[in-house]
Amino acid sequence: MKHIINCLVENQPGVLARIVGLISGRGYNIETLNVGPTEDPTVSKMTIVVPGDAHVIAQVTHQLSKQVDVIEVVDMTNRRHLDRELLLVRVATQNHHARAEIVDLAALFMARVVAVQEESVTIQMVGNQETVADFLRLLRPYTIIDISRTGVIAVGREAVERPAKR
Repeated sequence: MKHIINCLVENQPGVLARIVGLISGRGYNIETLNVGPTEDPTVSKMTIVVPGDAHVIAQVTHQLSKQVDVIEVVDMTNRRHLDRELLLVRVATQNHHARAEIVDLAALFMARVVAVQEESVTIQMVGNQETVADFLRLLRPYTIIDISRTGVIAVGREAVERPAKR
């Protein structure tokens, strides 16, 4: 099972390398890793997708929580959340018929054609991991020239606890 782990970390040099080293050094795989700033310029958010069972994830989250530069670790997998991934895929179009099929397929997934070349089209798609995988599976009959994926990002959907009014 794939787990989505969100980490808030100090925005300091070397933090990313230490986190990756910690996970990979214990023999666990990182499927995707996405890091970006938060509303606070001193804090970054890391979204890490790690395959494994409950034991693996417990180990990873425990080890991450012990790091000095880590502020918070949350396994989003079993919580209400939204996750998305951005995909750019360039597909060969040998003829106008293939181009039309690819554009129609993209429209079914609410993807956009962002570039058209003489013998290819580039499509941008945003969706959850399953939707992106489904789209790529349906593109298999065509020649995929290039793919770039951002990796997963996620935010919780739980209610925010607010301090009681005095």
